[in-house]
Amino acid sequence: MSDAVTKTVVPLRRKSNPLNGKHTNGVTIDDHSRQVGSINSQMENISTKADDGGGGEGEGEWTSKASFMTWTAHDAVYVTRHHWIPCLFAAGVMFFTVVEYTFQMTPASSQPFDLGFVATRSLHSILASSPNLNTVLAALNTILVGMQTTYIGWTWAVEGRPRATIAALFMFTCRGILGYSTQLPRPQEFLGSGVDYPVGNVSFFLFYSGHVAGSMIASLDMKRMQRFRLAMVFDILNVLQSIRLLGTRGHYTIDIAVGVGAGILFDSLAGKYDEMSKRHLSTTRLNLISKDTLVD
Repeated sequence: MSDAVTKTVVPLRRKSNPLNGKHTNGVTIDDHSRQVGSINSQMENISTKADDGGGGEGEGEWTSKASFMTWTAHDAVYVTRHHWIPCLFAAGVMFFTVVEYTFQMTPASSQPFDLGFVATRSLHSILASSPNLNTVLAALNTILVGMQTTYIGWTWAVEGRPRATIAALFMFTCRGILGYSTQLPRPQEFLGSGVDYPVGNVSFFLFYSGHVAGSMIASLDMKRMQRFRLAMVFDILNVLQSIRLLGTRGHYTIDIAVGVGAGILFDSLAGKYDEMSKRHLSTTRLNLISKDTLVD
């Protein structure tokens, strides 16, 4: 019975064919040797760069260890091709450094210069000549503010997700502090409306735009919940809202830009606060469980 049964032992590694010098998986021994040699060569080059000048003292020591001493033309090409966005910002820094040190500053007796006001000059003329149209657009803008407020409150009160609400509380509190700290003059060409938010032609802080920041917070939450179509609608309405605010001189361009950044910033901070609160709650529950176990 033992003679009739033949045991087959499967080798763990495939043997090469001595006739053609290849493994059965199609990789030649020579190719494998070249790959290993290339890897070893690269490792030796890295090691040489890291070790050059390691035993020096004084000035020679830090210059030999400095990162820029190992930079090559190939590195410059690589950075330009694969990290073109930082390169673009670096060019922007150099350009605006020249602009900042050469342009003529706006005199104290003049109104602030605003590029957004220049771009929306035609819209401002239309709204100034048509008060009814200005009122309709103001009413629609107030409805948008109500929509974003309702959504942000809904996420907490109904869905039980407080992040957007916390972000809005952070954002409006910071806006109040900054808006009161630096009270910018209202543009002379401002076109007000009794139905614009805040309703009733009351005073308001110019810096920064709570309209834009609130819409950003709502849109970010929608994207997080994969409500992409609704988020797209809010983003489009936010762009139209920004154009209207510039056209009515209700906000400066810097108010709009910082409003976008504030929405992103405070949404991120609210997310970190939410995660920290959850970790703290989990730790507290574990401590209580441990205490109950010890008591039992």
